[in-house]
Amino acid sequence: AGAGMSYTAKKCGVCFQPPSIVLIYKEDSQDKTRQRIMPVRSFAKFSDCSIAAEQLKNNPRHKAYLEGVPLHQLVKLYILLKGHLRGESLAESLEKYQQQQTIDPEEDMNKLDDKELAKRKSIMDELFTKNRKTKDDPDFVYDIEVEFPQDEEMESCGWDVKSDEEV
Repeated sequence: AGAGMSYTAKKCGVCFQPPSIVLIYKEDSQDKTRQRIMPVRSFAKFSDCSIAAEQLKNNPRHKAYLEGVPLHQLVKLYILLKGHLRGESLAESLEKYQQQQTIDPEEDMNKLDDKELAKRKSIMDELFTKNRKTKDDPDFVYDIEVEFPQDEEMESCGWDVKSDEEV
């Protein structure tokens, strides 16, 4: 890649045979879509997908191309690749991935180690970002007003009740 070249990532996928990450991108100076195949070497069914994804994203040969690809997306591709190496079907791997990407509201996060907790936090951040509405969204509404039913008996909260005790 020449100096100052910039690329826009369009799609990112995984190829099982031979194991590789495939990037569909546009070179900003040209109007044509290209494909870049990045072979996945020294990756086995026990490899750490997060580390593999970081190494790929920071690889000097691919860095410029992968700039617009979020790390979690590369991690997902490695997870699918790993599933394939373990003999899972793509559907199985995707289902496992979905389960891992879901927050269990019953789970006690105080009991998690730092790595697991960080994983949950990044899932929450991702969900937040995905569901967040910004003023650029087509269905963005500014200053929504909601009427609350007034005729129903207002429920009192324990902490809401005045007491004689000083706090």
